[in-house]
Amino acid sequence: MTTDISAPTADLLSVAMVTLGCARNEVDSEELAGRLEAGGFRLVEDPADADTVVVNTCGFVESAKKDSVDTLLAAADLKTTGQTQAVVAVGCMAERYGKELADSLPEADAVLGFDDYPDIAARLRSIVAGETHQAHTPQDRRKLLPITPVERALSTAAVPGHASGPASLRRRLDAGPTASLKLASGCDRRCSFCAIPSFRGSFVSRRPSDVLQEARWLGEQGVRELFLVSENSTSYGKDLGDLRLLETLLPELAAVDGVERVRVSYLQPAETRPGLVQAIASTPGVTPYFDLSFQHASADVLRRMRRFGDPESFLGLLEQIRTLAPEAGVRSNVIVGFPGESDEDLQTLCDFLVDARLDVTGVFGYSDEDGTEAATYDGKLDEDEVRARVEHVGALVEELTSQRAADRIDEVVEVLVERVDDDSVEGRSAHQGPEVDGSTYLLDSTAQVGDLVRAVVVDSEGADLYAQVL
Repeated sequence: MTTDISAPTADLLSVAMVTLGCARNEVDSEELAGRLEAGGFRLVEDPADADTVVVNTCGFVESAKKDSVDTLLAAADLKTTGQTQAVVAVGCMAERYGKELADSLPEADAVLGFDDYPDIAARLRSIVAGETHQAHTPQDRRKLLPITPVERALSTAAVPGHASGPASLRRRLDAGPTASLKLASGCDRRCSFCAIPSFRGSFVSRRPSDVLQEARWLGEQGVRELFLVSENSTSYGKDLGDLRLLETLLPELAAVDGVERVRVSYLQPAETRPGLVQAIASTPGVTPYFDLSFQHASADVLRRMRRFGDPESFLGLLEQIRTLAPEAGVRSNVIVGFPGESDEDLQTLCDFLVDARLDVTGVFGYSDEDGTEAATYDGKLDEDEVRARVEHVGALVEELTSQRAADRIDEVVEVLVERVDDDSVEGRSAHQGPEVDGSTYLLDSTAQVGDLVRAVVVDSEGADLYAQVL
């Protein structure tokens, strides 16, 4: 890992990283930035000031793909108006579509796959020099990994389908007090609506020693909150022979110098075991925050999704959490309009959301994803019906979110300050995850970015809270 910033020397090529998509992509971008800086590139923030622009694309859903293409086109425009000489696509969309994306988007000078990441500096240098790079042909990356946990544990090279090996270079691109820390890459689940495992590969845990090493480095950079990310954090350690590894790792992460909060993201409800609930809910320094990917509540719909669960088991899990930590934050995402979803299924979901009292719920309408099992299903709802169901559930969720936030009035919260300007001091309480769960605004406060402040909630608006410093 590295924090050295090279001086603006005239003979160094400059590069700007533009990141789209999830927190896992943000980590990938910082790892790529570390490799590029180590390879002699000078990092700049504004793409207009860069010799080359690297766009880390998202390929998860249609709207994200459109954003990726639009961003690449905007970057390509800089070749005629600024100093930019080359625009390069990396990330999930580039990996997923490869040559197809390159052929349909000639404005991009190259489309690089994950296998190009270890030598990214050499790749970029050759592209800027005018050499042609042949886009890769996508393949199912679940077939490329070592099979046994021992083989995976002994591997020190970059794992196929993943941005880096265990000992990664990393250069922070955001000076904020929160940083994502990758636990693992890939996914072994086969949800019928999801294409991620095919281009991200099978689930591979990072070794605890490597996670801790990076956590200590982040603590030295002024990070106060570690946001643990992966495609499925409940699987951490299973390929290393110990499914309880996360429970033992959390106290060690919480003890890292400089780190005040550790937050776990993306838990698979059907795999969230009591020991893990206990560890997240009661370990000092670990935020009682549960990012539970319910996706639906109808048992029939969940079976068609190749997932497990029903309202009773999900509500039982929430009861376990709130028994241990009554003020715990819980967020989720749901998909509506899935093939075969009946009116009764939709009502089951709505009834569950009312009973669950989640802090925040993301609502997504189903759409076919290339290469997924669900794309072949019968019983598809037309787009207008899916849209109507999204609006119906979205309106319910908006009301429930506001109610849940209002329930927190008079609650004492600990707020990590992330932004300060002339008019407001904005941060996040323990139940609020980065970017997606609303903010807490401190009233009459002189706190600075990075401060951890105790306050009492006095008002709410939507998912946002307003709090008076104690």
